[in-house]
Amino acid sequence: MPDFTSLRTLAEQTAQHAYAPYSKLRVGAALRATSGAVYAGCNVENASYSIGGCAERAAIAAAVQAEGAAFRLAAIAVAAFSDTGTPLPVSPCGACRQALIEFGIEAGVSFRQPDGSWVEVDVDALLPYRFILPAQ
Repeated sequence: MPDFTSLRTLAEQTAQHAYAPYSKLRVGAALRATSGAVYAGCNVENASYSIGGCAERAAIAAAVQAEGAAFRLAAIAVAAFSDTGTPLPVSPCGACRQALIEFGIEAGVSFRQPDGSWVEVDVDALLPYRFILPAQ
């Protein structure tokens, strides 16, 4: 597993910038590309809920914008907090799991458990029956 220490810290800092007036759930994500570069993102909600975006996909978008189609994910940490600042056990949602797989099937993922500890898993373990576009 990769070293998640700096990614966890950056994810926690980035969560403080989230725009979450509806759910009050602030989420930050920080990832390391296989190039070694680090990117972060936070959730941004919208009154039309489906328009909002997750922190993980925001970080991926930042990485793709910087590195282009060659971007590959090495590791990502996700940190979530309530509106009072309490750390919450939140793993990547299904859409984010699919997006993570797209860029790094062997990448490491870290997020909090209900007891407050961090867990580290391979992204492949989060979505074993992922969508794969059939060859035409």
